[in-house]
Amino acid sequence: MFKALANLAAVSCLAFAGDLQAGTLENVKARGQLKCSSTVGTPGFSIADSNGRHTGLEIDFCRAIATAIFGDPEKVMIVPLMPAVRFTALQSGEVDVLFGTTTWTLGRETTNGSLFATVTYYDGQGIMVRSGVINSPKELNGATVCTNQGSTTELNLTDFFRTNGLKNEIVAYSTQEEALQAYASGRCDAFSTDKSVLYAFRSKLPDPEKHAVLEETLSKEPLAASVRQGDDPWYNVVKWSSHVLHAAEEAGLNSKNVDSVASSTNDPNILRLLGKEGKIGESMGLSNQWAYNIIKKVGAYDEIFERNIGKDSPLKIDRGLNASWKKGGLHYSPPIR
Repeated sequence: MFKALANLAAVSCLAFAGDLQAGTLENVKARGQLKCSSTVGTPGFSIADSNGRHTGLEIDFCRAIATAIFGDPEKVMIVPLMPAVRFTALQSGEVDVLFGTTTWTLGRETTNGSLFATVTYYDGQGIMVRSGVINSPKELNGATVCTNQGSTTELNLTDFFRTNGLKNEIVAYSTQEEALQAYASGRCDAFSTDKSVLYAFRSKLPDPEKHAVLEETLSKEPLAASVRQGDDPWYNVVKWSSHVLHAAEEAGLNSKNVDSVASSTNDPNILRLLGKEGKIGESMGLSNQWAYNIIKKVGAYDEIFERNIGKDSPLKIDRGLNASWKKGGLHYSPPIR
C-alpha cells in the first residue's frame, strides 16, 4: 500500500512539474500579446526606427507567431536582449520565444533548458578586415580580433586559430556594437561574428567599401527560434508558424496572391494550408485560418527575406543556402496536413 502511495505521489509530482512548464500558449492568449526577444540593433534582423518600431527578418518571424495566435501581427512586444542574458530571460519567462540571431547547438539544448524550432537563417561565422590587407583568416597570425561576449564566436575563433597554429589576441565586448566600434577605431585588426551580421554592420561604417568580409566561413551557424523545454504545444505553435513561411514559398503563395489562389485552387495541400479543408489549426489551439493569416499579413519566406536582408534591402544578401529546396537551398517545410 505504501509503495502504491509513493508511486502515486511520484506521478503527481511529475504531473505538477509538467504543469509548471506547460501553458505558454494559454498565458500568451490571456496576456493578449506575445513577448518575443530579438538581437540588439542588427540591421536587417532587428533594428528600431526613430519611433521605436522594430523591423527585420527575425521580427517578421515574431510577427508570424503573433498572427498565428491572434490574427494580428501587431500583438507582439519586442524585447531586445544582450547575448549573455538571453537564455536566462527565456527561462525566467521574461520572453515567450527567443530569437536574437541565436545559433542552434547541442549544448544550448542540454544545459540551458532550451529547445530549438526550425532554422530561420543558415549562417556561418566570418571575419571582416580592412580591404586589401589580407585575403584569408589564416593570414591573421599575431592579429587582434574583436568579437562579442556570450555567443559561439569566441569558441569558434579559438578553435580555428588553434587548429591552424595561429597566435592571436581575442578581445570580447559585451555587445556587437561595441566590438564594431573597437574595430572601426583601429583597436582591432579584424572583427568576427556571423557573416550576416558582418554585412549588416559593414553598411553602418562611414566607408563600407574600405572593409571586406573574407570569403572563408569558420563555422556552421544555423539561427533558430528557441523556447523552454517541456511545453510541447507551445513548441508546435512556434515551429509550425515558421514552417508556414517556407510552405507558402514552396506553393508559390505570397501576401499579394493568397486570396486569389484561395478562391480558385483545387490543390488539397493548399486548401489544407489555408484552412479551407481540415482542422489543423484547431489541433494546435489556433484558428483554422492561422496559416492563411500569416501569409496574408506577414508574407512568405521569400518576401520577408528580400525586404529585410535581400535584393530589396540595403544589405542585398544573396539567398544562397537560404533559398528554398526547390531552388537549391536548404529550407524545406514538412507537409502541413
